[in-house]
Amino acid sequence: MSSVSRAPKRLTRAVATVAAFATGLALLAGCGSSSDGASGAGGSSGAPSGGASGSSTTAVSGDVTVLAAASLTEAFTTLAKDFETANPGAHVKLSFGASSALALQITQGAPADVFASAATKNMDQVSSAGDAESPTTFVKNVMEIAVPPSNPAHISSVADLAKPGVKVALCQPQVPCGAVAAKVFSNAGVTVKPVTLEQDVKSTLTKVETNEVDAGVVYVTDVRSAGSKVKGVEIPDSVNASTDYPIAVLKNAPNKAAAQAFVDYVLSDTGQQVLAADGFAKP
Repeated sequence: MSSVSRAPKRLTRAVATVAAFATGLALLAGCGSSSDGASGAGGSSGAPSGGASGSSTTAVSGDVTVLAAASLTEAFTTLAKDFETANPGAHVKLSFGASSALALQITQGAPADVFASAATKNMDQVSSAGDAESPTTFVKNVMEIAVPPSNPAHISSVADLAKPGVKVALCQPQVPCGAVAAKVFSNAGVTVKPVTLEQDVKSTLTKVETNEVDAGVVYVTDVRSAGSKVKGVEIPDSVNASTDYPIAVLKNAPNKAAAQAFVDYVLSDTGQQVLAADGFAKP
C-alpha cells in the first residue's frame, strides 16, 4: 500500500522536473531570439561598414546635369563614369564650355544640377543671382604654353610670344583661361598680340594641334590631355598665374539628391585622385 502511494508522488516530481526543464529551454530560446533581433536591428539601422562606404544606403538615381569648365573635360568624363558605376540608377549629363558662358546660361534659367567653374568670378556671378548653394573650391590650375610638336617658332619662354611674326592663340579675355593668361603676361612684363581669341581653352588648344598657330596659352592640364599632339613649354613660377575651381549644387537643381552626391564624389579622396592624375593641384 505504501509503495503504491509513493508512485504518484514520484510521478508528480518527474512531471514537475520536466516542466521546469521545458520552461528553462523556453527562457533560453527567448533570450537567444532577443539577442539576434537586437543584432539584426543594429545591422539594418546602424551605420554601414566595409569598403563600399555605405553605397547601398547612399545610392541615387535619375539624371544629373553637370555644367563644367572646358578644362575639366577629361577629368569629369572619368568621374561621371565612375559615379554611374557606383550608382547604377544615375546618369550624368555633361556639358562643357567657357565658365563665363555657362554662368550666363544658369542665370538665364538653363536647367542644370551642378556647376563647376574654372574661376571664382563666374561662380560668384551665379551665387550673387541666388542660383548656387555653398560653392566649394576643389582644385586649382596653372598656365602652360602649348606649341606644335616641332615647335616651328622655337618658343622657349613667355617673352618669345611677344616676338614679331609669332602667331599666338589665346582665350577670349572674359573667359577664365584668357584672364589668367593676361596675368601671366603682366607678371612677365610683355605684351602679346594674339592672332585669334577663342571661346574656351579647348578651342585654343585645337588651334595649336592643327598647326594654325605657333603657340597657345592654356592650362597645364590641357597640355597633358593633348599628349603627343602638342609640346608643353613650362612657365616659371615667378611669372605664372593660377585659377581656383569652385563647384556647387544649383538652387533649382531638378535632382538635388543626385547633384549633391556628385559634388560629394568630386570632393572625395577618390575624386581628388582622378583630378590630380589629370594635372590639377590642390587649392
